[in-house]
Amino acid sequence: MRSINILFPVYNEERRLDRGIRITKKFTDKYMRDVDIRLTIVDNASVDRTEEIAKRLASEFSNVDYIRIQEKGVGAAFRAGVRENSSEIVGYMDVDLSTDLYHLLDMKKIFERNPKVMMVNASKQARGAKTIGRPPIRNLTSKGLTFIMKAALGMKASDAICGFKFFRKDFVESLIRKSDRSENGWFFLIELLIRAERSKGIVAELPVVYRERAGGHVNVIKQIKDYLRNIKKLRRTLKNGI
Repeated sequence: MRSINILFPVYNEERRLDRGIRITKKFTDKYMRDVDIRLTIVDNASVDRTEEIAKRLASEFSNVDYIRIQEKGVGAAFRAGVRENSSEIVGYMDVDLSTDLYHLLDMKKIFERNPKVMMVNASKQARGAKTIGRPPIRNLTSKGLTFIMKAALGMKASDAICGFKFFRKDFVESLIRKSDRSENGWFFLIELLIRAERSKGIVAELPVVYRERAGGHVNVIKQIKDYLRNIKKLRRTLKNGI
């Protein structure tokens, strides 16, 4: 493996951005020196100091890139990052580093050991995974949504919404071309997972250590409503063979 691009979708992350990028860079410089690592900050039209901090980091470090888009949502950020990507492996993680950085090494090994693996999907619910500090209501809603997606969409993964997903370049580009690009939120990444499972490529599940961080922007009720609406829409799309 020659290159990995780690995308960081951000919106108003002035408090966590500098720390997240510096810690990730320090980790990859130490443990992943055999690979060309790029860290790409994708800014969803932040209105705080995120842009200023991101530009400073990009000017300070040669392997840190900054992209700003006007659409909000992790799906829109991911598409923009993939569009600009030239690395062999591309994926995203949360800038609060809620998923343990050592799983970057696990992800790298999975791709290197099996060329048929097209996607590595992190899971907080798989056997061997561990969650720390996550409110019971968040665990309950995650498990409920997973159950619904398994029943309605035939999903095989034990977790669809963990913020740590990586793909081979050509594979994810083909998935994006087939997917609903009008969806800018989290569900876009779920659709990519569902379509990846239905493809001929192998999706490897990676149990992770996940630490809930304070200061996130997730509106759980709104997110559940959006997921249910999109599950219904995607089920209809797949049923029609699209």
